[in-house]
Amino acid sequence: MRIGIVCPYTWNVPGGVQQHIRDLAEALIGFGHHVSVITPADDDAALPPYAVSAGRAVPVPYNGSVARLAFGFRSAGRVRRWINEGAFDVLHVHEPAAPSLSILACWAADGPIVGTFHASYERSRVVSVTAPILQSALEKITGRIAVSEAARKTLVEHLGGDAVLIPNGVATERYAMAEPLPGWRPGRSDGVQTLGFLGRMDEPRKGLPVLLRAFEILGRQRPGLRLLLAGPGDAAEALAKVPRDLRDRVVTLGMVSEEDKIRAYHSVDVFVAPNTGGESFGIVLAEAMSAGAPIVASDIEAFDRVLLGGRAGALFPVGDHEALAKVAGELLDDAPRRKQLSAEARAAVRRYDWSAVARDVLRVYETVALDGAGVVESSGGRRVGT
Repeated sequence: MRIGIVCPYTWNVPGGVQQHIRDLAEALIGFGHHVSVITPADDDAALPPYAVSAGRAVPVPYNGSVARLAFGFRSAGRVRRWINEGAFDVLHVHEPAAPSLSILACWAADGPIVGTFHASYERSRVVSVTAPILQSALEKITGRIAVSEAARKTLVEHLGGDAVLIPNGVATERYAMAEPLPGWRPGRSDGVQTLGFLGRMDEPRKGLPVLLRAFEILGRQRPGLRLLLAGPGDAAEALAKVPRDLRDRVVTLGMVSEEDKIRAYHSVDVFVAPNTGGESFGIVLAEAMSAGAPIVASDIEAFDRVLLGGRAGALFPVGDHEALAKVAGELLDDAPRRKQLSAEARAAVRRYDWSAVARDVLRVYETVALDGAGVVESSGGRRVGT
């Protein structure tokens, strides 16, 4: 099968949607399919061989964050040309409600189109205002996928229609084994312990301020406690929120490579996901679970679901730094429970392995391709393929 996948966000900035698309593409290629991905890109040289650039991205406020998107005549022309040259059996667009390449692809194409909806939000002024415009694109989507119940609910309430639920995937074997970062081995006998965080430090919904306030409590109680932060953002700004007497125990790695990200998961005694909302799944949890890291997470709906209501990771009330300090402290003091949560997490995350998730996506492709009875073509243009 010839599959065209549209990524709405720039490939050069790490994010859950980009990683989902990368892992899905590589799983499908591993099954023997031809896959091409089109994406905004600030550095074409960093793209994998199966991806092509639709041009540079621009920062746009979207869903409580700042997303780097591509839109406009030049991007539209590149998308149309990619569709004409691809002769795809199915076109798979991600986040078609975002003002980026996916909606351009829907407008440009006719034929079998699958849309995956990742976002979860209670209300969006952008989507409300643009809904009539979006409908002309969304009506072309013949198969809809939501990565979580929260994402499906957002789709139903904001845009209408429904979707099959296929969760985000994670390459569990990739995260299962790794050496800790130098000097960060967990389970030490000298009283040194580490809390870990991975996410955009300057994005409020990732919840770093909640963790920093909890660390202020725990750090004063535990002289050997350290905090390891990984992810893009202004490290100096984050450290400024930590009392001076605790700053030397907070280490910021900045944006890390995939290899070092995996090693970071294996470097902590407890991994903390203090997100405050806007998450429809929690890929960071699935990665940490695959690594066997004991987890403390906020009890937002998506995290509660992935962690099986607390069976595969400890939960605390969202935004409550005192509760986070209490739950994390109890877990740091309870090695047997950490071991139990690690084992439960590794078992629970198996259902999200790409070997299973990609096959579910393929079944959607096969259904819409059969119903479409033809290749994807540029709307208003010539048919390509045979």
